Amino acid sequence: MNLAGLIENKVLLIALTSWLIAQILKMPLDYLSTHRWDWSKLLDAGGMPSSHSALIVSATLGIGLFYGFDDPLFALGIVITMIVTYDAAGVRRQAGMHAERINVLFEELLHGHIWDEEELREVIGHTPLEVAGGIVLGLIVATGFWLLWP
Repeated sequence: MNLAGLIENKVLLIALTSWLIAQILKMPLDYLSTHRWDWSKLLDAGGMPSSHSALIVSATLGIGLFYGFDDPLFALGIVITMIVTYDAAGVRRQAGMHAERINVLFEELLHGHIWDEEELREVIGHTPLEVAGGIVLGLIVATGFWLLWP
């Protein structure tokens, strides 16, 4: 197995770059609304832009740009992109909303958290705007790589 090939895998580098940029962008974008720096945003799920959407969209576009839009892997990428973006804005968002409501119930039932239980994570999904932000970021990164890396 040639591990050096991983470094030369354009699609993998595009996807990982998109994910990293999305995760880094979450910090300053969160700062604009909260006026405080939250370093945990570097690894958090949820938030603007969606790193899941950026990762899968850039990988799919990278496959299309470098290997052809008629390649079966591009078709597979489209299908997986549809699943990931639907999940990011749909299922995971609903799970976050449920966690938010359950946390309110716990607080009401426990009257100030009598038990020291960890709250459920409320920000695990994305709004449609956050998913769109990830999609746009993925498109930009994949196109940039394609233009700069012959």
